[in-house]
Amino acid sequence: MGRAYQNRKESMAKTAAAKTKVYSKYGREIYVSAKAGGTDPAGNLALRSLIDRAKKDQVPSHVIEKAIDKAAGGAGEDFVPALYEGIGPGGAMVLISALTDNSNRTFGEIRGVFSKCKAKLGSQGSVSHMFDHRAMFVFAGDDEEQALEALMMADVDVSDIECEDGMITVLVPPTEFFKTKTALQEMNPEIDFEVEEITYLPTMEHPLSGDDAEQFERFAALMNDLDDVQEIYHNGVFE
Repeated sequence: MGRAYQNRKESMAKTAAAKTKVYSKYGREIYVSAKAGGTDPAGNLALRSLIDRAKKDQVPSHVIEKAIDKAAGGAGEDFVPALYEGIGPGGAMVLISALTDNSNRTFGEIRGVFSKCKAKLGSQGSVSHMFDHRAMFVFAGDDEEQALEALMMADVDVSDIECEDGMITVLVPPTEFFKTKTALQEMNPEIDFEVEEITYLPTMEHPLSGDDAEQFERFAALMNDLDDVQEIYHNGVFE
């Protein structure tokens, strides 16, 4: 699990320079959340969590406000989530998370990247069974027993908890996201989450080196350039 957190940090660092993509991603997610659950963060926990994450990733307030105002207006696109899966360059398994208002367009664009990179787009379920769908929380601390006790007292179904290098990582089912966050905040009102997200974690790793690593990075960059793509999950480990 520590490696999963490290891979996530490296992935975020690699894409941090692409601010426009980050802003667009959060803008779309915030719009969808606000349209589905209401524009008031106090009554829409998913929206409040998204705004907190966006601010941590240094998304400007005007980007957040514009997305909420757009949702409040009632007009605009109807985005739906989509998950594409396959085998990327070098044999690494990949999941592509998207928000789309035109599934045919999105599928065509994603298929085009797979083809261009000599990768293989799979059918539904072809590789997703090799990933665990989890809510992940990472925060500074060295007392995982205290955290576990707080979660158990809140009746949270904890999948895994680990303390490594002064950071505690908690994994729970996605449906336990808000219950977990509330329990941890009640345990420590000053808690600062390094990571708080719903993600896909690979159950096994796949080494990538040399040309395979270069091709995979090109593949990921082309995917990230697509407007509809929100996240890329994979089991590749660069050596």
